[in-house]
Amino acid sequence: MPATYDIIRRLALAWPGVEEGMSYGTPSLHVGKKLMARLREDGETLVLKVDPIHRASLFEREPDTFFTTDHYRGYPVMLVNLLAVRADALPALIEGAWRLVAPKRLRSAHPAR
Repeated sequence: MPATYDIIRRLALAWPGVEEGMSYGTPSLHVGKKLMARLREDGETLVLKVDPIHRASLFEREPDTFFTTDHYRGYPVMLVNLLAVRADALPALIEGAWRLVAPKRLRSAHPAR
């Protein structure tokens, strides 16, 4: 079963400080003013904050699921094909994005899962 933005949304909102918003006319998730994730206009691709070191290994292992475009090169984000991503990978991906944008006080209050 493909992942949906609603699944991403529920996983993200379980983390403290996550709020819903809009970015470039599409639904997005933020911690404060920092973007954590947003749905692209196609409705099948998620822009997700990610550690650039981790991103490289994901691109190599699962290029049909995790990728980028020229527009996002140089930014700490990746594109996630929601039709291809494994459901069991989502919680760790969302947690990783949250840890990159959450303030230190929230991160220290919530140890890694």
